Amino acid sequence: MSTGQMPASAPTRERAAAVRGMFGAIAPRYDLLNHLLSLNVDRLWRRRTVARLLAGRPPGGVYLDACAGTLDLSLALARRRGFAGRIIAADFSLPMLERGAAKLRGEPVRPVCGDALRLPFPDGVFDGAMIAFGVRNLADMDAGLREFARVLRPGGRLAVLEFTTPSWQPFRAIYLAYFRHILPWIGRVVSRHGSAYSYLPASVLEFPAPTELAARIERAGFTAVRWETWTGGIVALHLAERSA
Repeated sequence: MSTGQMPASAPTRERAAAVRGMFGAIAPRYDLLNHLLSLNVDRLWRRRTVARLLAGRPPGGVYLDACAGTLDLSLALARRRGFAGRIIAADFSLPMLERGAAKLRGEPVRPVCGDALRLPFPDGVFDGAMIAFGVRNLADMDAGLREFARVLRPGGRLAVLEFTTPSWQPFRAIYLAYFRHILPWIGRVVSRHGSAYSYLPASVLEFPAPTELAARIERAGFTAVRWETWTGGIVALHLAERSA
């Protein structure tokens, strides 16, 4: 079935290929670095995300974890008390999915290798969708947001967890010093990849502010868009509902 997407441009394909290759290369140490660089707070962020995603919703349903990586967000949802649904975890990096699949212990999570810009699913099949630290890596973020809207049923909820930049001083200055200098050095040493953890702060600093991201989510076909920031403004969670 056609998704209605236009063919990707050459720069879009090149960026997608570069991001896919980078994540494939760092997959073996990806989880370790996530926990190390966030001082393990990333686990709390994911638990909060799935709590907001499910708030006021039935315990069942089918959920999409887009840009699922090593499946930590899928597992946070699958292991949430009372959850009785199923999760499709999609990512275009097979090495990342393989690392995540090794952590599955009978949870209702099905990994699928697929591009978030061309999801291999029919229209309106998911009750909810979530993406953690992946939307800024999309070669065309607006096209990706439209894809999430396409595969969600009307009224289905979207949760987008992403890094942002703190605004209040002196925390902002301390955070930026860590983010620009210490984090890339630790990332290079542990991952043994020369550029992946320089890409991280660069991509975050270029990423839209929460207000702009909310507007782009709304333009993609969502309503009731709202957001909240956590941990001093290091991350923001956006929630929205698919338009009828």
